[in-house]
Amino acid sequence: MKVFSNSVTFNYSWEEVSTANWQKYGPWNDKSAHVIAVDTISRNVDATTGILRTERLITCKQSAPEWIKSILGGMDTSQVFEISYVNPAEKTVTMVSQNITMSNLVNVQETVVYKPLNAHQTQFVQDARITALCGGWQRIKNSIEDTLVTRFRENAVKGKEGFECVLAMSRLAFAEERAKQAL
Repeated sequence: MKVFSNSVTFNYSWEEVSTANWQKYGPWNDKSAHVIAVDTISRNVDATTGILRTERLITCKQSAPEWIKSILGGMDTSQVFEISYVNPAEKTVTMVSQNITMSNLVNVQETVVYKPLNAHQTQFVQDARITALCGGWQRIKNSIEDTLVTRFRENAVKGKEGFECVLAMSRLAFAEERAKQAL
């Protein structure tokens, strides 16, 4: 098993980040072109805690290196199951995702948490645990895990850049709406 960890500070309030999070795979983010579809499976609010729980299925264009695709079947798309929890009382957004595609060969479990650092900054913490399930082929297993950790590292840079664009557009859209309502 290999682990990828990442932490980023966004210069936006938790309210802005938790709202913009739902637009992160939309047209405001040109870095997420690999995401083909985001389907909401269920969404509910716990009446006691106020926690919003959402289950989504995310379908992506496969971006695995050709040598991994050839070993794992050459698929062009992959699917990820995500459960998110928005806790307004504690001001946290927690997203837990698990790959569905090729899960019998590679297990990728990712946890992302957004929490406020102060009134104007939000911390993003990402941890991914990657396990290749290749039996006794330790060398192949290590290569697959190392490649996927490298891919997570590369995608983390793109993800931050893309989400920064979403946050900026979201802030602008809300400011324009507030200006319209003030008239």
